[in-house]
Amino acid sequence: MLYFSRAKIFGILLLCGLGVLLSLPNLWSRPAFWPGILPWTQVHLGLDLRGGSYLLLQIDTDAIKKQDLNTLLDQTRQTLRAAKLGYTDLHVDLPNHQVLLHPLSDQGDAAMKALQKLISYAPGANSPSVAVSQTTAGAIAITIPRATLAARDSQAITQAITIIQRRIDGTGVLNASIARQGRNEIVVQLPGISDPGRVKKLIGTTAHMTFQMVDSNATPGAPPPPGDELLPMANNPEKKLPVFSNVAVDGSSLEGAQASTDPQTGQWVVNFTLNSVGAREFADVTSNNVGKLFAIVLDGKIIEAPVIQTPITGGSGQISGHFTAQSATDLALLLRAGALPAPLSIVEEQSVGPELGADAIRAGTLSLIAGFIFVLGFMAFFYGLFGWFANIALVMNLVLMLAILSAMGATLTLPGMAGILLTLGMAVDANILINERVREEVRNGRKPLAALEAGYKRAYATIIDSNVTTLLAHITLFIFGSPPVRGFAVTICAGIITTMFTATVLVRLITSRWYVARRPASLPV
Repeated sequence: MLYFSRAKIFGILLLCGLGVLLSLPNLWSRPAFWPGILPWTQVHLGLDLRGGSYLLLQIDTDAIKKQDLNTLLDQTRQTLRAAKLGYTDLHVDLPNHQVLLHPLSDQGDAAMKALQKLISYAPGANSPSVAVSQTTAGAIAITIPRATLAARDSQAITQAITIIQRRIDGTGVLNASIARQGRNEIVVQLPGISDPGRVKKLIGTTAHMTFQMVDSNATPGAPPPPGDELLPMANNPEKKLPVFSNVAVDGSSLEGAQASTDPQTGQWVVNFTLNSVGAREFADVTSNNVGKLFAIVLDGKIIEAPVIQTPITGGSGQISGHFTAQSATDLALLLRAGALPAPLSIVEEQSVGPELGADAIRAGTLSLIAGFIFVLGFMAFFYGLFGWFANIALVMNLVLMLAILSAMGATLTLPGMAGILLTLGMAVDANILINERVREEVRNGRKPLAALEAGYKRAYATIIDSNVTTLLAHITLFIFGSPPVRGFAVTICAGIITTMFTATVLVRLITSRWYVARRPASLPV
């Protein structure tokens, strides 16, 4: 048990040296001479230590259902029109997640057959996307199954998290934490932000942009004719324009957006480019409507409605609307990141000042240092030289734990600091077990080498069993816990892994080298 080959010694020392190197970036900023290909990762401070904002967002899943049902209604209308079948009372039944219609008396079977084309299967799905059935009242119901709705909600949450991440990255906020919570909620933690109001506005904006033609034949001040909708101007909500409900070009065709200044007017504008599909649609619309108003709509508000002077066939355009540098940059960022699948609302908001975070760091550091000193003193007082061997391993344990957290790019929170402090106490448990077993063997009259061999060998089973059990418990905490609990669990799991190495390998190596060098007649226990 105390024999180490040269290769094993080299491997242990190499691992310890690697741990020291990975921990060093936490002591100072990255130097200019550091090669770019080499990693320089640090442990980031969490919201409760650095200060910042905590947001709990809720996605409007009802809006997703309504949007899907409206799309299904349009598909139903187009399918029946293509089949030249008549119907009445086509409408959406939102509570029952279905579209209802009454076919003409002699076209019921033909309508059922035509609407079967709407049934499709998503990749990997066992149930169809819609179900077509006939009610007892003679109506036809096209229903979206609950399994499809649940999958759609989950997909929307994932898509919303991705878009929020893009928007936050575009603002320059570092180490933001974005995670799903519950069925339809998203937790956003923004450490160290300087302008929380701007970030909240960026996160909460749906940013769904469309291009729609203005109905020049509509009577001003009168209710909009069928197929039209009245939309307010963004800079003057009291002024409304009638636009065709049919979207000419959807914002999903946007490929890029950039804020800049117009060289002629000097005003801030947003230049955008469209993909091939959007460019073709844009060219068709502008070619067929020269001289008419073309509304650029963002989240139900008209940013501007310029007159189409000439066909725009290059797949690019410009949005102007009395922008400031900040508003133009934010709009370009929103358009680049993409539109949210549904509106988001802020359910809960918390702000942590940097002063409170600094106090937490001081208190946590003080408790960590005090606990570390007490543990070192305890081991040195009760176990003498072998206690100092354990203390050396304890220092290396902290270094390796910091190295693992740095390599992961982990975020350290107050619960994480508590986990480090708890790991200090847990780390010496293994050494206490080993030293007590060695004492027992010495009392039983064993020679020094035999006592060391027996002490390490008989303590291993208990050490491994207790640490593996604790590791499994904290893995469960990480899987099912909230973000603060997860931070605590990550720290403890990293500490258990490093404790297993330092207590059962590093201390054994130090003890082995000491015994080979001294050959003591008795053990100092």
